[in-house]
Amino acid sequence: MSLMDGAAPGPTPAVSDGLLSGVRILDLTNVLAGPFCSYQLMLLGAEVTKVEIPGRGDLARQLGPDPGLNARSLGASFLAQNAGKRSVELDMKAPQDRARFERQLLESEVLIENFRPGVMARLGYSWEHLQELHPGLIYCAISGFGQTGPMSQRPAYDQIVQGLSGMMSVTGTEETAPLRVGFPICDTVGGLVAAMSINAALVKKHRTGEGTHLDVSILEASLSAMGWAVSNYLVSGVEPGPMGDQNATAAPSGTFHAADGPLNIAANRQEQFETLCRLIGRKDLIHDPRFAQREDRKLHREDLNREINTGLAANTAAWWEETLSSGGVPAARILTVSQAVSLDQLRHRDFFAEVDLPGSAGEQVRVMGAGVRVDGQSLKPAFRAPLLGEHNSVQTDGAAVQRLI
Repeated sequence: MSLMDGAAPGPTPAVSDGLLSGVRILDLTNVLAGPFCSYQLMLLGAEVTKVEIPGRGDLARQLGPDPGLNARSLGASFLAQNAGKRSVELDMKAPQDRARFERQLLESEVLIENFRPGVMARLGYSWEHLQELHPGLIYCAISGFGQTGPMSQRPAYDQIVQGLSGMMSVTGTEETAPLRVGFPICDTVGGLVAAMSINAALVKKHRTGEGTHLDVSILEASLSAMGWAVSNYLVSGVEPGPMGDQNATAAPSGTFHAADGPLNIAANRQEQFETLCRLIGRKDLIHDPRFAQREDRKLHREDLNREINTGLAANTAAWWEETLSSGGVPAARILTVSQAVSLDQLRHRDFFAEVDLPGSAGEQVRVMGAGVRVDGQSLKPAFRAPLLGEHNSVQTDGAAVQRLI
């Protein structure tokens, strides 16, 4: 199956007035890290054209908890990361489709791919050749370990990187570690690093007109995101270990137990600790020599947690959340995903968007925006996720020609 010039194209996203309005991105990625990157850029206003394998498309089209949607190539994983993008089918080995790819490439500022290193070169599109075709191109290659080095040719998924980065070794308790973080954090962080780097390269291009080759390593991005867990070892030689629901940098800081369930408290500063003690009716803890100073509290963490839990047993987690937060002590209940997405705060911020379910009249699904508002406005997809190859042909609307392959 190749590009069909006579096919009727699907609806086309409106060009937004976002921060990246007018920036065109050609997206060869699939599954998560790459699509998450281009989704963030789309939310900021870029035009994203997703290039998919003819007849098959992004693997994420088959990924999700709903077998019916998976069978329709509309898996939840795909819908979540690809709203607001166009979809075209291209066989990168077919001469006619390669010509169309190159034509679209010349009209794009950014090319993103997450093939294994070397695949683009074998297809005839090395960085050197891409520069010849388009000297101002920003080319972002996302891979598990980077384009060079002894591990560069290894296959990698999020869980593989979680293990190699040390992330799993510090997740859980001494009895349960190593544990996988409960969502694909490495792919997500890799996508964010790629999006940040692309935005920086766009600034350089605006200033100099020059293109940039971006080599994003998900392993390196993940290590950089681990913060103190890695920095404590690099700077102080201290090997971090699993601490369950406790924060190694401070005490009392972690999960505690109210009358009806768990509660997170992070009384990391001295004044927060003292306020916490007063509010739970345990002013005596402030002057207890075991807990007087920050390092003392870390050393006697278990004793301190026991004393605090005794005070918290007097009321519910919701009551303590309100009381402690009002007093300046960071505290909150531990919610399920269904409870979290129902928070009034997210509704107030207009974080979620309702978009049409492709191919289903009247049905809608909710997708997430970005964690930023621009000039007071939340960022949302301009359009639903595309059907496979929905924008294969050129659509003319009066005198305006939509930029489609």
